[in-house]
Amino acid sequence: MMRQYELVERVQKYKPDVNEALLNKAYVYAMQKHGQQKRASGDPYISHPLEVAAILTEMHLDESTIAVALLHDTIEDTTATRAEIDDLFGEDIGALVEGLTKIKKLDLVSKKAKQAENLRKLLLAISDDVRVLLVKLADRLHNMRTLDHMSAEKRARISEETMDIYAPLAGRMGMQDMREELENLSFRHTNPEAFETVTQRLDELSTRNEGLITKIEDELVELLKANGLPDPVVKGRQKKPYSVFKKMQSKSLSFEQLSDVWGFRILVEDIPACYRALGIVHTRWRVVPGRFKDYISTPKQNDYQSIHTTIVGPSRQRIELQIRTRSMHDVAEYGIAAHTLYKDGEEVSGEVKLSPKSNAYSWLRRTIESLAEGDNPEEFLEHTKLELFQDQVFCFTPKGQLIALPRGATPIDFAYAVHTNIGDTCVGAKINGRIMPLVTRLNNGDEVEIVRSGIQVPPPAWEEIVVTGKARSAIRRATRAAIRKQYSGLGYRILERTFERAGKQFSRDAMKPVLHRLGQKDIEDAIAAVGRGELSSLDVLRAVFPDHQDDRVTVKPSYDEGWFNMTSAAGVVFKLPGKPGPTTDLLEGEGPEALPIRGLSGNAQVHFSPSGAVPGDRIVGIMEQDKGITIYPIQSSTLQKFDDEPERWIDIRWDLDEANNTRFMARVLINALNEPGTLAEIAQAIATSDINIRTLTMGRVAADFSEFQLDLEVWDLRQLNHMITQIRELPSVSTVTRVYA
Repeated sequence: MMRQYELVERVQKYKPDVNEALLNKAYVYAMQKHGQQKRASGDPYISHPLEVAAILTEMHLDESTIAVALLHDTIEDTTATRAEIDDLFGEDIGALVEGLTKIKKLDLVSKKAKQAENLRKLLLAISDDVRVLLVKLADRLHNMRTLDHMSAEKRARISEETMDIYAPLAGRMGMQDMREELENLSFRHTNPEAFETVTQRLDELSTRNEGLITKIEDELVELLKANGLPDPVVKGRQKKPYSVFKKMQSKSLSFEQLSDVWGFRILVEDIPACYRALGIVHTRWRVVPGRFKDYISTPKQNDYQSIHTTIVGPSRQRIELQIRTRSMHDVAEYGIAAHTLYKDGEEVSGEVKLSPKSNAYSWLRRTIESLAEGDNPEEFLEHTKLELFQDQVFCFTPKGQLIALPRGATPIDFAYAVHTNIGDTCVGAKINGRIMPLVTRLNNGDEVEIVRSGIQVPPPAWEEIVVTGKARSAIRRATRAAIRKQYSGLGYRILERTFERAGKQFSRDAMKPVLHRLGQKDIEDAIAAVGRGELSSLDVLRAVFPDHQDDRVTVKPSYDEGWFNMTSAAGVVFKLPGKPGPTTDLLEGEGPEALPIRGLSGNAQVHFSPSGAVPGDRIVGIMEQDKGITIYPIQSSTLQKFDDEPERWIDIRWDLDEANNTRFMARVLINALNEPGTLAEIAQAIATSDINIRTLTMGRVAADFSEFQLDLEVWDLRQLNHMITQIRELPSVSTVTRVYA
C-alpha cells in the first residue's frame, strides 16, 4: 500500500509548491473515517482512495483533485457528512465529493435504468467540474485492477459496464492510455479464454522478435536526425491484447494474418516538423496504400491530433507510425486532463473546467443538451453508447463548415447535426454536387447539401437508417408528436360522444380548471391520453361535472375451472374462457399489460386482429373508436378498408431488444387426409415445437380430406415457421397456410 509521504512526493515532482497541509489533512480524515473497514481483498479500505489519488498524480493533477480522490468514498461509506467536509476542506471539495456520491446512490429496479441514470448524473456533474470524471475514471481503474477478489458474477457485471461506458468515455475524453487499460482489464474478465489465447500469442511473438522494437526505434531516430530534425523522440510498443482481438474480429483475420502488431510514436517540436518527419519516413520506406490519416489538420472530436501512416519499415516489418508534437502527445495521453485551465495558471473559483474551445467539451455539451430532450433513460443510454463507440467521418457544408459524424452516418444524420429543424424538414441531399439517396453512407471529405421542404415530417422509418443519437432522438420526438396529434383527434371524438350521451356539451375550455385532478399538464395532453386509453372519458366527464351520475355496468369477475365468470350489476352472467383480471368497465375497458412493441405509448387500450400477430411479423396499428388500437400483420386483408383513412394508421414495430416472456396467437389452416391418426400426428409436431394449441376447429372439405383451423400460442415468427415446415413434411398433410384476417 502506498504511504502518505509517497503521495506528497509524487505531487511535488510536478508541483513543487504543493499544499502539503491539504493533502495530509485529507489523508488523516479519510483514514479516521474509514477506520477498520476492509476491502474484498482483505486490505485496509484506505488503500483504495490512496491508489486512486496515485493514479491522478500520473496526470499531474492539482492537490485539490488529489484531496477529492482521498475523500471520494467518505460520505457514501462512513459517517462523514457534506457539512463536515465543507467546514474542513471548503465548499469546492465538498461539492465534488457529494457529486461523486450521488452518482452511486441510486435505488432503481431496472439495471438498464440505473446504468442510464448513473451516466446522466456523471455527465451533468462533469459539465460543472471535469475533475468529477477524472476521479471517477481513476476510481473505476483501480477497482478493475483489483477485481480478482470479487465473485464471478460481480466481475462479469462490472467488466461489462466498464467496456460499455467507462472505457469508451475515457476514449471520448481523449484519455487513450486509460481507455486501453480499462478495455484490457474488462476483456480479461468478459472473455477470459480469448484474452489468454491472444496474450500468449503476443508473448511468443515478443520473445521471437526480442530487440526488434529497440532496433527500429534507433533506426528511426538516426534517420530523422540525419535529415535535420533535432532531438526526435521515438517510442515503440506492441499492441494490447484487446486491440489485437478487436482487429481480428472486425477484419475476420487470424493472428497470423495480422501485419501491424507494433506501433511507433514520433515526437517532434512543432507542426512543420511533423510534416517534415512524414516526408522523411515516406521517402525512406514504402507506404502501405490507404493507411494514411491526417488528424492534425482535422482533429478528432476528443481533441486528438496526430499523423497516422503505415509503412513497410526496417526488417521488412509492417509498422504503424503516429507523428505528433510533444503537446499533442500530452493531449493524446491525458485527454481532458491536459486541457484543464489550471495548466495555464488560471483557476476560477477553485473549479477546473474544460476550455469551451475543446472538441471534447463540445461533444459533452451536445450530449448534455439531449438530457433535456425528453428521452427516457434507456433511449439516452443507447444514444450515448452509439456516440461513444463510433469512429468518425468528416464532412463539409456548402459554406465549408466541418461536421464530424460517426462512421456509417447518412445525410439525415448530417442534417440533424447541423440543426434539428434542418433534419426535420430534410427531403433530399446532394453529395459532392450530385443528388443521392438519403440512405447513402457518407465518406471523409464529402460536401453535403440538404434539400428541405416546409411540409416535411420525418418518417418513423428514418430511425432505422440514422446512426447518431441526436438524429434518433429528434425522429422519435417528431413521431411522438405526430402520434399525439392522431390520439388527440380520436380522444376528442370519444369525449364528444361521452359528453353527448350524458346530455352535456364538451369543450376544451371546460377541461382547463380540472387538469390537476386528471394528472395532466395541458388540455391537449389530456385529450391525447383519452385517445390512448390512459384516461377514461367518464373520469373527464365526472371531473368537469362532479354531480353527474352515470349508469355504467360494473363487472365483477370470479374464476372457476378455466372459465372467467363475469356478473353484471343487473345479474347477467357472462361466461368466457381465461383467467380473471381486475374489475372491468364495460364501456371504457382497461389498458393491457405492457407489450414488447415500439410506437405504443403508456397503457393504450390494445387489441390484436382475430388471426393474431407474432414477434417477427411486420405490423401496423389502426386506431378504432371505442376500441383503442388494433394490431394487424401487414398482410391482413382487413387493412384494405382503412386505405382511405391514413390518419388512423400508427407506425409500430416489435421491440425485440429485451427477452420476450409472452406467447402470442397465430392462426393456421391445415388441409390433411381424413384418416385415423392424422390429428395426433399434427398435434405431436406442434407439441415438439414447444407451441400451445389455444383452439381447434375442424370440418370435412372433401370425401378424403379434412380442414383444421388452429389458433396457436407461439413465442415468435421463427418458431411458427419452423413448426409449419415440420407439419408440411408429414405424409398425411396436403397444405399448411398462415391465416391473416
